[in-house]
Amino acid sequence: MAQRALIVDDEPDIRELLEITLGRMKLDTRCARNVKEAREWLAREPFDLCLTDMRLPDGTGQELVQLIQQRYPQTPVAMITAYGSLDTAINALKAGAFDFLTKPVDLARLRELVATALRLRSPAQPGDGSVDSRLLGDSPPMRLLRKQIAKLSRSQAPVYISGESGSGKELVARLIHELGPRSEQPFVPVNCGAIPSELMESEFFGHKKGSFTGAVEDKPGLFKAADGGTLFLDEVADLPLAMQVKLLRAIQEKAVRAVGGQQEVAVDVRILSATHKDLAGEVAAGRFRQDLYYRLNVIELGVPPLRERREDIALLAERSLQRLAAECGLDAAQLSDEALEKLKNYRFPGNVRELENMLERAYTLCEDDVIQASDLRLGDAPAPGSGESAGGNLTQIDDLEDFLENIERQAIMQALEETRWNRTAAAQRLGLSFRSMRYRLKKLGID
Repeated sequence: MAQRALIVDDEPDIRELLEITLGRMKLDTRCARNVKEAREWLAREPFDLCLTDMRLPDGTGQELVQLIQQRYPQTPVAMITAYGSLDTAINALKAGAFDFLTKPVDLARLRELVATALRLRSPAQPGDGSVDSRLLGDSPPMRLLRKQIAKLSRSQAPVYISGESGSGKELVARLIHELGPRSEQPFVPVNCGAIPSELMESEFFGHKKGSFTGAVEDKPGLFKAADGGTLFLDEVADLPLAMQVKLLRAIQEKAVRAVGGQQEVAVDVRILSATHKDLAGEVAAGRFRQDLYYRLNVIELGVPPLRERREDIALLAERSLQRLAAECGLDAAQLSDEALEKLKNYRFPGNVRELENMLERAYTLCEDDVIQASDLRLGDAPAPGSGESAGGNLTQIDDLEDFLENIERQAIMQALEETRWNRTAAAQRLGLSFRSMRYRLKKLGID
């Protein structure tokens, strides 16, 4: 049975253009001139896709987007807007539109959009196994997060994933990609803070052979590598302002020009971005462009820190210890009751990543496959909510120098991991000079 599309537009020539194009793609089409006729068609038969103009004689396309979201969530709907009506398109995406097109309609872009929309699976239901089991936890924040991921995977809207370091932002981005219509295409993650500023344009957009010293062959760049799929911009707040301008143009034009190239090349990528920084605060401080912020932050998705879902710690710890045992070919270790209680009372500034690193260390230290509280090497950190600040009860800390050195080591290791061991980028992230960073690495014995 042929797939079916509903076209909603009051201009006969636009309806005819869309009908012909979709017909050549082997789709059955139905046409409506206004919101009333569209409602009648939707009530009469199911559709695999809806294309609607924004301005209609008896209402707006956004009304249809909201109606379809509520009553026919299995039907992706794309908005057709006048050229330059970016705010309208963004509002439609926020309301639940799959994607948008601008007039005059680019037929290649239309065919691309339709093909992507028709690859959508039935809406994933949180808890039914279709939302990846890698996102562990049954706390209310995690149930809500899985539900939001399932919904956002059916859209092409740019998503800004906010959350602290180590909370799992890249995993969330991967799940949005894998549950969506681009799942068979590349997912390309890039740590924006780990690329030297002088190489950024080449890394993102590619370069032509001979365009600069060392360019011994053509390089496609990250946008081309992600063509048809998803580009995940991690730590996007670390982009320098000059690169932000070029990134904004590439996103708006859906095209890139390689360094040394003469022509722009069309690219089809979905943009997901993340940072542990307060991006709105970076905009207010003048370090991040407001226009790029609005392009990236069409929809914001917050990833909860581990301290806000303490009931998940036992499950996360169990799975992490099982993984460690499988990697080593040994029996899995168990947490003693005292050790588990200590984990639940720790604030985890490094979130899930810190928990995994802590358990890996404890796994190597424990005896008889039982991790005791002392194996966690936590010191006697005050319980959350106890009213004690980090320095409010030093009588429980055996050695202040060791305590402070451990905090410094954790901060430096986290920065190095997040920048893929780029020492210059890690130093910038910590607000240190490279000389100061080198001194601390030597002092702490970090190679």
